[in-house]
Amino acid sequence: MLVQVQNSTDSVAERALVDWLGGWEEVSGPHGVATVNCALVHHDGTYEFDAVVWTPTSCVVIDVAGLRSERGGTLQVPLTGDWTLNGVRAELVATDDRSLLERSREHTFALQSWLAARGLGQRAVHGVALIVPLQRAPIQIEQKVHDPSFDVILGDDGDRLRHYFGVLAERESHRWTANDVAVAFRGMGMLPYLPAPQLLLEEGFLGPIDVTLWHGGPAQAEAEQYAEDLALAERAAAGRRFRTPWYSPWRLYPREVGDIDFGRAIMRAAFALGMFVAVAWMLWFVIAAFLSYGPG
Repeated sequence: MLVQVQNSTDSVAERALVDWLGGWEEVSGPHGVATVNCALVHHDGTYEFDAVVWTPTSCVVIDVAGLRSERGGTLQVPLTGDWTLNGVRAELVATDDRSLLERSREHTFALQSWLAARGLGQRAVHGVALIVPLQRAPIQIEQKVHDPSFDVILGDDGDRLRHYFGVLAERESHRWTANDVAVAFRGMGMLPYLPAPQLLLEEGFLGPIDVTLWHGGPAQAEAEQYAEDLALAERAAAGRRFRTPWYSPWRLYPREVGDIDFGRAIMRAAFALGMFVAVAWMLWFVIAAFLSYGPG
């Protein structure tokens, strides 16, 4: 997982999130690119995201909040109203006073509509509220909100968040390409944080690559190098392909791009048919001679 951090707040919850995302480097771990503390300007409004994670199969907006509780207990997540811990309003440390459910719905809808305006509307945006306990106390979550695009995850360690992305990867299909990610980064003003195309391909995003999407950013040189390496590989592969002999109908009467020549087509077909008949006759001659004059 590639992690890009902008304007770090250095909060406990943010550090925990960055450490967990950046720690998924093994092959079996979640793959993708995450941007921490990014923003979106859409319809005359500015939306501040704690984190947005793109994977080859999904896009997830993460709203992070610290939870102060020395005794622990059960955090209840209602459909509306305040979140409570043991019947008392939970002391959540977040970027604003709104409930995380309200923030998540606003953020996911804004990003979804912004993507739709750029031809990426068929890609669902999921919302996650990550609750990071600030004290060592046992916490449980009772989520009364049943929304397939919203989940509340306890962030006492990174395993639950890792499992969440694993489930998404199994449930969703590959939709996000490297070009899609580049379009999103450019449109959200994050071009300086856009990883090189080689890195996105290593994370599992699909190609092909439109190098122009990296122009103007720090990864432009790497993108141009990728295009050159790909062209060299294609030329080398073309040199190893089987070449037809000089007497092939397709070499003697080649197709001309942008021109339809029925005379050449008829000559190719006639020549190919004649060669087929000649080969068949030679085979028949050999077989007949073997049967007539062979042993026995």
